[in-house]
Amino acid sequence: MAPAIETYNLTKTYGELIAVDRLSTKVEQGEIFGLLGPNGAGKTTVISMLSTILKPTDGSAKVNGFDIVSQPDDVRKSIGIVFQEPSVDDELTGLENLQLHSMWYGVPRDIRRGRIGEVLTLVGLEDRKNDLVKTYSGGMRRRLELGRGLVHRPKVLFLDEPTLGLDPQTRDQIWKYIANLAENEDMTIVLTTHYMEEAEELCDRVAIIDQGKIVVLDTVEALKRSIGGDFVCLRIAKPNTDAFTNLDYVKKAEISDDMLVLTVENASEHLQEILDIAGKADYIAIRPSSLNDVFLHFTGREIRDETGEGGVFQRIMRAEARR
Repeated sequence: MAPAIETYNLTKTYGELIAVDRLSTKVEQGEIFGLLGPNGAGKTTVISMLSTILKPTDGSAKVNGFDIVSQPDDVRKSIGIVFQEPSVDDELTGLENLQLHSMWYGVPRDIRRGRIGEVLTLVGLEDRKNDLVKTYSGGMRRRLELGRGLVHRPKVLFLDEPTLGLDPQTRDQIWKYIANLAENEDMTIVLTTHYMEEAEELCDRVAIIDQGKIVVLDTVEALKRSIGGDFVCLRIAKPNTDAFTNLDYVKKAEISDDMLVLTVENASEHLQEILDIAGKADYIAIRPSSLNDVFLHFTGREIRDETGEGGVFQRIMRAEARR
C-alpha cells in the first residue's frame, strides 16, 4: 500500500530564513501522524505546502499520490484542512456553512443532505445546525471546522493546532472526535501541535520538529524508551553522580537544583539498590519519562507554551501575499 504522504527534501526558505529544511518522511495510510514542536518550528509551513497553500522552494512531495506542485487541484480535492485560525462564516448557520463547503467541493446534490447530516451528528451539532455561527462557543466552532473539513470525505485530513486556545474540557472533547474519525472514517490525519498531551493521546507516530527539521520520529512509547527510562529524583546531603555512572540500568546521572537526578531503566526494580548506594534521602520521587523529556533530550530545550507560530508564520504569509 502506497503511503498517504511522501516528502523528499521538502524545503521552504524566505531569503535567509529557512522555515522548513529538507524534510523527507512518509505518512502511512490510516495513521494519525503528529508534528510536535515549539511555535515557529515550521509545523504550519509544512502543512501549508502539503495542502498546496504555499509552494516549496525546493524538494517535492506527494499527497494521495498527487504531486503538490504539478497536480495541486487533485491534491486539494482529496484533502480536508482545519486551519489554526477560524475560517467558518459567522454570519451563516452551521448548516449553511456545510452546504456551501460541500458545493465548493462538488458533493453531488442527491447525497449532499445525507452527508451533511452524518457530519453534524459526528461532531455533535445536529441540534444547533440552524443557529448562526456567531452564537457558537469556541469549542462548537472548532467542531464545525472539523465537520466542514470532513463533508467531502477527504482521504487525508490536516489539522493545524486543532485545540489551540480551548479549555481542557473542550480540548478533551475534540480529541475524542479526532480519534473517532481515524477509527471509523478510514482517514489519514496529520496534526500539528505543541501540546505534549495531545500528541501522546492521539498520535500513532510523532515527528519532533525544531528549526524546520525533523529531529526524531517514532511512536510515542519508542521515543520515551529512547531516552533511557524513568526518572528518580533524590535529595541527599552530598549529591554525587560518581557512584551511579557504572551501573548498567542507570543511563544518566546529573545534579539539578541540589537534587540527584537519575535516568533509570525499570526504576521500580532498582529503587532499593539506588537508595542503598545513595544513603539517607530527605526526598524521593519517581516519574515516567514524557514527551517533554524527549524534546528536551533531543533539542536541549523545552517547548514554549505560546499561541500561534510565534509571529514568524504570520510575517511569512504577509510577505507571500505582497508578492
